[in-house]
Amino acid sequence: MSSTKATAPSPNIAGVLVVSNDAVTIAQLNESMGKLAMSAEIRPEVPTALGLLNSQKFEAVMVDFKLGQAQAIIEKIRLSPSNRTAVIFAITDSDAETATAYKTGSNFVLRRPLSPSSIDRNMRVAYGLIVRERRRYFRCPVEIPAVISRPDAEIRGQTVNISEGGIAITTSVPLGPGIKVQVEFTLPGHKSRFAVGAAVCWCKDTYLGLQFTSLSPQVSTELQEWLAHRLEESLPSSVTDKFRNVEGAPR
Repeated sequence: MSSTKATAPSPNIAGVLVVSNDAVTIAQLNESMGKLAMSAEIRPEVPTALGLLNSQKFEAVMVDFKLGQAQAIIEKIRLSPSNRTAVIFAITDSDAETATAYKTGSNFVLRRPLSPSSIDRNMRVAYGLIVRERRRYFRCPVEIPAVISRPDAEIRGQTVNISEGGIAITTSVPLGPGIKVQVEFTLPGHKSRFAVGAAVCWCKDTYLGLQFTSLSPQVSTELQEWLAHRLEESLPSSVTDKFRNVEGAPR
């Protein structure tokens, strides 16, 4: 069976990897995910699914125990640098498979026989986790002045994008990976200036990638709220109502 891609509204709130070769199951999952603006990548074969997990970030992964290697797949997901925090759904046929799924690290189990109502119910419960996972890795394009400070130098640059975990900056001064710095910037709409500890994680031409190493609770909260609003603004109106409901729910 060749891989297919689900049809969903664009842009999407989340990317979901579906590891299954059951056409009926895939159709049911696609229908439910489409309602919540989730885009699915279907992989019916385990090797290609594992390859995709190594090269692409997903907010959620659905693993069908009918493939016979579901437990190994879930274990691989939890060890994946990019996808270890993804929300995992296991699709099972028995109590034994369900127990194994939870023990291995699944967040949710979809038990056959599947129905539109059972899938929708689980997806609604999981939606908050999926949205937060999306926001956690959301890179917001933004061009604002930034200052990188070292004990012996001060480097001025321009931001390219920002996420909860780091920031990309363009500057004329290259810095090698591992160098520890302080980066200062002011988010659009904010009066206060952030001063954050960071380390260079990559350098390419005039671009630097910095990973935040020390965020105060206040700065972390303000950055998360700012990113949540920017993510919401990038979504169609059909999705933002769901997004607001999730963000406003108790955590």
